Amino acid sequence: MRIYLDNAATTKVDPLVVESMLPYLMDTYGNPSSIHSFGRESKAVIEKSRKKVAELLNTSPSSIFFTSGGTEADNCAIVSSIEKYKVSKAITSPLEHHAVLHTLENLQKAGKIELELLNVDANGNVDLDQLSVSLERNPNSFVSLMHGNNEIGNLNPVLEIAEMVKAKKGIFHSDTVQTVGHFKHDLNVWKADFMVGAGHKFHGPKGIGFLYISPDVKIDPIIHGGAQERNMRGGTENISGIVGLATALEIACKEMEEHKTHIKGLKSLMIKRLKEEIVDVRFNGMSGDIENSLYTVLNVSLPPSEMGEMLLFNLDINNIAASGGSACSSGSELGSHVLRGISASPDRGAVRFSFGKYNTKDEVETAVQVLAKMYASKTVSA
Repeated sequence: MRIYLDNAATTKVDPLVVESMLPYLMDTYGNPSSIHSFGRESKAVIEKSRKKVAELLNTSPSSIFFTSGGTEADNCAIVSSIEKYKVSKAITSPLEHHAVLHTLENLQKAGKIELELLNVDANGNVDLDQLSVSLERNPNSFVSLMHGNNEIGNLNPVLEIAEMVKAKKGIFHSDTVQTVGHFKHDLNVWKADFMVGAGHKFHGPKGIGFLYISPDVKIDPIIHGGAQERNMRGGTENISGIVGLATALEIACKEMEEHKTHIKGLKSLMIKRLKEEIVDVRFNGMSGDIENSLYTVLNVSLPPSEMGEMLLFNLDINNIAASGGSACSSGSELGSHVLRGISASPDRGAVRFSFGKYNTKDEVETAVQVLAKMYASKTVSA
């Protein structure tokens, strides 16, 4: 039996989502920009999906723009708004996803912005007092702070942050890739200028996402070459992907409380069993606090052992899929910038287990037993 516990990286596509996509891979294939009936049918499907996404987020369809995923959406929001509004100061944290952090760092290297990284404590909590002082000194700043951290599960108080930023006439962007489909988002209440989603994080297809742009801001596109997405993103639309994303989000919102209860139960079980089986097991960031973190993510800190970097490899050969951090940087020799950011001990092994609606208690129990056995033996498979 293979066990998949890497849902923060990507999720299994819901069969109902696949079913919803098939007609638009086979029958409704016209180019949405064409004026003939085939094209008009495709265009109507896109707009119906846009309306569905907007309704689920309590916003206007005109504020939703489809992209290739969260990374593109983040890049578009950051680069376009900073250039459009001639922003000179940007504020973020060292724990952001690289889609945000690297984009802002590149703008800093190009001399376009001054970049400030907020302090974080040992649990990964952002210093909001520092943010307040910085906004006081630098009104009209661009602020980007994620809703839920993809590695250590920390949740930022985005409603409070949005109010702080808007009070100083700044621009607020939040990477919400890990929380869309898992937490309720009411954009009529949450005064963010930008937020993003990616279909594959909530049992939809890969390669499709969206960017929410508040009516209060106007930006220029960063992908040119066509009038698609109301002149905001050149390129023929991924019709089946858009349908799949909208369907997946509809299912996720409808079944959210049921899935939350189920997944919290899995996370609680893993925390309990790990504490029973492994001496001095800890949890990085706030991930061990079920009520105050992403309920889908548990970042486990293990005592020093002989396994070291072979820990994930050994889990894999035991048919358990997990992560050492963000899957988007897998293969990197630098390790996790998030764990470095909270000064986690480099001597302790770190494994991110992330749960989804298809996981079971038996899978969690098996994963704990395998990890405990590997750790007790302190041997490395060849």
